[in-house]
Amino acid sequence: MGIKSWLPAVSLVLGTVSTVTGFTPEDFISAPRRTPATPNGAGTLAFYYVSSYSFKTHKTTGNWNLLDLSTGSNSVVLTSDVSEIVWLSDSTVLYINGTGSAIEGGVELWVADISGKTKSYRAASLPAPLGNLKAVKTSGGVNFVVTGLAYPNGTAYNPELEVKPYSSARVYDSLFVRHWDTYITPQKSAIFSGSLKSTGGVYSSSGGVKNLFYGLEGLETPVGPFGSSSDFDLSSDGNTVAFLSRAPDQDLANTTASYIYVVPHSGSQKPAAINLPSKHWKPEGASANPVFSPDGDSLAYLQQDLNGYESDKNKIYSYDLKSKTYTEFAEGWDRAPGSIAYSKDGKTFLLITEEQGREKVFTLSTSAKSSVEPKAVTGAEHGSVSSAVPLSNDVLLLSATSIVSSTGFSKLNLSTNKTTELLSPNKVDPALKSLSKSSVSDFWFDGAATKVHGWVVRPENFDKNKKYPIAFLIHGGPQGAWVDNWSTRWNPKLFAEQGYVVITINPTGSTGYGQAFEDAIQNNWGGAPYIDLVKGFDYVLKTYPFLDKDRAVALGASYGGYMVNWIQGQDFGRKFKALVTHDGVFSTLNQFTSDELYFPEHDFNGTLWADRANFERWDPAAHIANWSTPHLVIHNDLDYRLPISEGIATFNALQVRGVPSRFLNFPDENHWVLNKENSLVWHNEVFGWINKWSAKKA
Repeated sequence: MGIKSWLPAVSLVLGTVSTVTGFTPEDFISAPRRTPATPNGAGTLAFYYVSSYSFKTHKTTGNWNLLDLSTGSNSVVLTSDVSEIVWLSDSTVLYINGTGSAIEGGVELWVADISGKTKSYRAASLPAPLGNLKAVKTSGGVNFVVTGLAYPNGTAYNPELEVKPYSSARVYDSLFVRHWDTYITPQKSAIFSGSLKSTGGVYSSSGGVKNLFYGLEGLETPVGPFGSSSDFDLSSDGNTVAFLSRAPDQDLANTTASYIYVVPHSGSQKPAAINLPSKHWKPEGASANPVFSPDGDSLAYLQQDLNGYESDKNKIYSYDLKSKTYTEFAEGWDRAPGSIAYSKDGKTFLLITEEQGREKVFTLSTSAKSSVEPKAVTGAEHGSVSSAVPLSNDVLLLSATSIVSSTGFSKLNLSTNKTTELLSPNKVDPALKSLSKSSVSDFWFDGAATKVHGWVVRPENFDKNKKYPIAFLIHGGPQGAWVDNWSTRWNPKLFAEQGYVVITINPTGSTGYGQAFEDAIQNNWGGAPYIDLVKGFDYVLKTYPFLDKDRAVALGASYGGYMVNWIQGQDFGRKFKALVTHDGVFSTLNQFTSDELYFPEHDFNGTLWADRANFERWDPAAHIANWSTPHLVIHNDLDYRLPISEGIATFNALQVRGVPSRFLNFPDENHWVLNKENSLVWHNEVFGWINKWSAKKA
């Protein structure tokens, strides 16, 4: 059946679902999206960026807002031309302006007084599209650092000024050919340092920017594909930079090792690694989130023991820059913090850590003995915290989301345990006002080897006396989890508002339930996790009488897409009216087409040639003869983690077998769908498919 002949059926099918509420894909995609809030030093004001998309103008608009931390009132301070802001004082900001640069393809640094007493002005022009700005006031002005791509000769890469070659050929003599959604090029991410001098209170450039990595091959920050400004830090006096870089002496396709380096802001010395493996220092895995203590004497960071396992447990370390000694904290803690920061006085670590379906803030004394475990200071009422910034030694500014709310802001008093709401999206965003926490609950059941956790998400017009179709969502990773947060891609609440009761389960391999549970998926992809999902599905059918077992659909992306393909070939696949695979695995034997080869080598306990049986054991393609459930396959051209051939092969097999199937492709998307218009098509296609088949009774 051709594409054009099927498209009109989507809207017709969507129109037949009488339980759909006012929360549509258009509402979801166009609803305001806010960044975490960043407070000034006094803890009185904070800025954040908020953007919205219009399907009428087909454009995204946004502004930088100022949040009064006493009253919660908002005001717009800067327009969307501003890409990044940092505080210089309690009322002065330094920001990057990405338009109208004096240098073609470059950006500018501007200074603004948020009180409006003085006009904004340009302080410096940067020679390339540099970003990830961090800055500190000094006695003579401002020291700042930015990151961007650099040529091998150390100069900043400006694509607008590049002379395009006549040939598009690429030639490689070693691994890494491509990563995530781009091919590897000679340009590498580097940190550039610069300064602004102050003359009569007015800042101006004191020279160009300097590549702190020049002359050292293999250093790169931020680390792709998800690296950010958390990959480096600038000390409080502005004199020292700390950063992480993947191991420069190892091929990047087969290693997760990264080291923490320190370097003078002036570039007067070369970067020096503080945690290279040695006979005295055993950790060999990835490092993360280097951050200076407020006094600049110590450097805290997270590190994994194992090289080649990206989901190994993050351990907490502090490095004394004077004595050059290490301290490990919370050695017996069975949790893996995702970020680390210091309190205002430097006496407490602030750790954001996933635990049993939520991102929580934990605190730990910086003088604690190694046996002391961090203490959770946020709970279910806070949802999942994405940012926790100290306003004082007792008060944190929280940016948090939940399954029913995008990013909102609140203050948490650690002494009184009192939370003060500053901004709630459910109160200020029209599209989210109808969404309530009462529509979400969680459950536990006996899985393959231990208790397993899951979520139930109901529509807002839920009636316990009615029967509802089931949307059974399976997460990716595989070391990942469904947590109480807001997703702009796979959003359980949006599925619920189309008339489904959504079930999400965190099976073996999921994060936040202890390292042993997470590690147990190794060489076990279709084993214990599959059993957990089967048991979980049986459990919810027995527990919740409002679920219609004859109108269930299953959907998943990445590893979740693998699992949907695996389920298609098992008896469990016949329990669903329809299946949806997004960027999934057709065959585990194809894993060496991926970018990060350490991943399949770890999860399948070896290489394809030396340990082939491990790759064959859980291969969905080995069970194609059983495929019979209607199946929507989605795959994107720029997905180099799971190449497009995986989706095409899945669709081809379904078509040859005569299974009702459909293929959706986005040539300009990677492993995710980020373009707003593409996202609308994605949701309409997915809902059209599952509504069509779930509407059919057994």
